[in-house]
Amino acid sequence: MRKKLNIVLFGPPGAGKGTQSEFMIKRYKLVHLSTGDLLRAEKDAETPLGLQAQELMSNGLLVADDIVIGMIRNALHAHNKAKGFIFDGFPRTQAQAEALDELLSALGEEISMMLALEVPEEESVARLLKRGATSGRSDDKDETVIRKRIRIYEEETAPVKRYYQDKGKYTGIDGLGSIEDITARLAKAIG
Repeated sequence: MRKKLNIVLFGPPGAGKGTQSEFMIKRYKLVHLSTGDLLRAEKDAETPLGLQAQELMSNGLLVADDIVIGMIRNALHAHNKAKGFIFDGFPRTQAQAEALDELLSALGEEISMMLALEVPEEESVARLLKRGATSGRSDDKDETVIRKRIRIYEEETAPVKRYYQDKGKYTGIDGLGSIEDITARLAKAIG
C-alpha cells in the first residue's frame, strides 16, 4: 500500500499559503486541513469537541492541543480514502508536531514533508496591506498588527521548523516571484 502525500505547509502571514494550497489540492488531489476551518465546522456541528473549543475561545483561551488533535483525528478518519493531506496552520508547536506524528503513525502514515514559503518581512507586510485594502479583513489593514502576527509566527514556529529539519523533512521554498514561479518551485520540491 502506497503511503499518502502528507504535507505541512508553512510560511508567515502573507506568504501565499492559501493560493499555493489551491494548486496542491488540485494537482495532487489532497485534502486541505486548516485548523481554523476544522474549529468552525466542529463548532457549527455542535460536536463535543466543538463545544469544548467554543467554551475555551469565548473565555479568551487558546484551544487545547488535545481538542485540536481530536479534530484532526476526526478529519483524517472522515477522509480516509484521500490521497493525502495539506496541514495548514498546524502543527504550530513541537508538541503538536509530535502528537500529529503519533496520530499518523497509528494509521500507518507519516508527514512526507514540510514546505515553508520563505518571504521577507517587508514583502509579507506589503502583501497583507494590499490584501487588506480589498478583503475587508481588519487584521490586514494595520501594519502594527501585521508585524506582530509575523513576530508571533517566527517565535512559535521556529521549534517546529527545527523539528522537521532534524527529521530531514523540511524544505524552504523561495516565496518571491510570480504565483506560477512559486508553484513550480513547490512542484519540484514535491517531486
